[in-house]
Amino acid sequence: MLRRLHSEQPDSFAFTPANQAWAEGQITKYPEGRQASAVIPLLWRAQEQEGWLTRPAIEGVADMLGMAHIRALEVASFYFMFQLQPVGSVAHIQICGTTSCMICGAESLIEVCREKIADTPHTLSADGKFSWEEVECLGACTNAPMAQIGKDYYEDLTAEGFAKLLDDLAAGKVPTPGPQNGRYASEPLSGLTSLTDYESGKTQYNASAQLATDIGDTVKRIDGTEVPLLTPWLGKTGKAVKSAAKEPAAKKAKAPKPAKAVADAPTGAAKKPRTLKGPRKAGADDLKQLKGVGPKLEQTLNELGFYHFDQVAKWTADEISWVDDNLKFKGRIERDGWVDQAKTLAAGGETAFSKKMKKGDV
Repeated sequence: MLRRLHSEQPDSFAFTPANQAWAEGQITKYPEGRQASAVIPLLWRAQEQEGWLTRPAIEGVADMLGMAHIRALEVASFYFMFQLQPVGSVAHIQICGTTSCMICGAESLIEVCREKIADTPHTLSADGKFSWEEVECLGACTNAPMAQIGKDYYEDLTAEGFAKLLDDLAAGKVPTPGPQNGRYASEPLSGLTSLTDYESGKTQYNASAQLATDIGDTVKRIDGTEVPLLTPWLGKTGKAVKSAAKEPAAKKAKAPKPAKAVADAPTGAAKKPRTLKGPRKAGADDLKQLKGVGPKLEQTLNELGFYHFDQVAKWTADEISWVDDNLKFKGRIERDGWVDQAKTLAAGGETAFSKKMKKGDV
């Protein structure tokens, strides 16, 4: 299937502050020089925030990771999990059309989509609330036919029940996910024949549906306000970090220390480096020749008063700490070796990365 970017694109993309912090945290999972490994989670987060994956979002993620735009586009266009066109503001419906679901009535669910949403897949409904597509096996064969809506499965569907489910979503309701025929999970329709004592300890819904119901999640996209942000290894917000903070000091001392994001962390207070109000007469250096600096980071560095390689080359550990805080991109300076690169470039030399950039290979 040919997958192309949508013909209409927004002018720009930016992560919300919380999503930006989350994205920066994900990058620290990967070793130096391998930041591009974070491309899938960052693209997914961008899609969750916006609903679909726009060109500015793809290019923005590429810039964050020091990747050529085409490399990020290759990933986005290869995986069908990424939506390259606008989706419904309320929900994008994914109907499983593989064998088990097909023989159990998936075609009738598709007809409901054609009637209530749009005649063709990947087309917005008239009110913009819904879109749909047929997908390959979603792995809930025992509960066929089924559909994925948002993060959750709606199983054991009938055409009538599915139509009502769409009506409820359109009305602002959040239908309970899971089996829609009274079944608890994926037990036989005739009832349990073994483990019958299980009935006494179960919750109202199966674990997946119960969690979605408890937190009111299901069709809602990730907007960056979720707590905790999943970067506990950085000591960011999160239950695991908070509970650790309450442990006695003796236990803390014995606990293994997490790996440091930088090799030589500053020992004193953050100190602002000397800055300039503007570039020198010869013009600003191309800071994008520093590995890890894309157009947006270069703009931010310029706004902070850094225009030249020799400025970066003179940063001390405490000054790096100050720049880190103001870039809001902890660890990147040390991880990518900006200071060492800047010393070489300021002296008129070239780095392996700057050579690639001049050739257009990045």
